[in-house]
Parts: sequence; C-alpha cells; structure tokens
Amino acid sequence: MSLLPRRVTGDPLRLVLVLIGALTVLSGLVQLVAPGVVLDLLSADSTALGRQLFATVGMFMVIVGGLLVQGLLSPAPPPYLLFWTGLQKFGAFLMVTVAVARDLFGTAALPVAFFDLATALLCGLMWRRLARRARQVPAAKEGP
Repeated sequence: MSLLPRRVTGDPLRLVLVLIGALTVLSGLVQLVAPGVVLDLLSADSTALGRQLFATVGMFMVIVGGLLVQGLLSPAPPPYLLFWTGLQKFGAFLMVTVAVARDLFGTAALPVAFFDLATALLCGLMWRRLARRARQVPAAKEGP
C-alpha cells in the first residue's frame, strides 16, 4: 500500500516531480532555518544580509515545492502550474550559475544549479503533456 495515489505512482514523470517538490520543500526549510550553514556549504560569504536573503529564498522554495506537490497530487493539475514551476527552476539554474561565475558561490553549487535545470526540463515535459490533455477536453461552459 502506498501513501500516494495510483495516478502518481503509476506515472513515473509525475512521481519524480512530486518527489522533487517534496525535496524542494525540505531543502527550502533547511535554508529558511539555517541559511548560514547552507551558505557555508556553498562556499559563500555568510553576512547577516546574505543569511536573511538566503532564508527568504528558502521560504519561496517551500512555497513553490509545496505548490508543485499539492498540484500534482490532485486529479487534474492545471498546465500553468508546471509552466511557472519550470520557469522558476530555470531561473534558479541561471541565478546560481551566474553566482558561481561571479565567485559568489563556490563550484559546489553547480550540482544544485544543474539539478534545477533538469527539474525545469521535466516540468516542461509535464507541462506539454498536461496542455495537450487540456486541449482534448472540452472547456466547461461558464454560468450566467
């Protein structure tokens, strides 16, 4: 018996994205609660301002990851959920890569960046699938 519904466990792409969303929530919580520790792991300066901003990013990670999990657990997730999540993940890839290039983060941050890029690509695949399905289902008529 699984804690996840069959529509998730029977769909490898959906399952992987749910797990990534959960991982995003957990890592965002760590970043929110202990930003200095995470900055140290990334070989970045750990100033009071840097820790505050990094904790703020962690809070947004919790929100985006939670939104992804909740949306993908629903029977019919809206395609835009995956579009915007993928865009956020692609943006994270770009920003972390730029931070490494500017020597603000150490190269230890590159695996994080490329994980975000891979997640953005997976979100793009799921977005296309959901958008295709949405076009096949007739739109419900709005009431008066």
